[in-house]
Amino acid sequence: QVQLVESGGGLVQAGGSLRLSCAASGLPFSRYAMGWFRQAPGKEREFVAGISATGRTTYYGDPVLGRFTISRDNAKNMVYLQMNSLKPEDTAVYYCAARFWALTQDPADFSSWGQGTQVTVSS
Repeated sequence: QVQLVESGGGLVQAGGSLRLSCAASGLPFSRYAMGWFRQAPGKEREFVAGISATGRTTYYGDPVLGRFTISRDNAKNMVYLQMNSLKPEDTAVYYCAARFWALTQDPADFSSWGQGTQVTVSS
């Protein structure tokens, strides 16, 4: 079955950086668009970034535009989220998600999800 495993979360000071990784298995990875979402306590799940199956197209949520970068390595079945200039409002559980082929920003469109990794940014 499809398995997505996130890693790389942790505690960082404001202005710092983290790199999240997501290892995918059980799916033809190069045919799946991948997304990163986040959810803070009491808030809805929010789109952070997405990358097309080929890697040629990327989308970002407005709050992270210019600070975060999504990338993927189809040879390794990996997707990454480089997070720079982190702010306390970036604190959330970050989830990796997969959707067959077409990239969207709606979490309801993604069929497979990881367990999440906590990112905490202190002020």
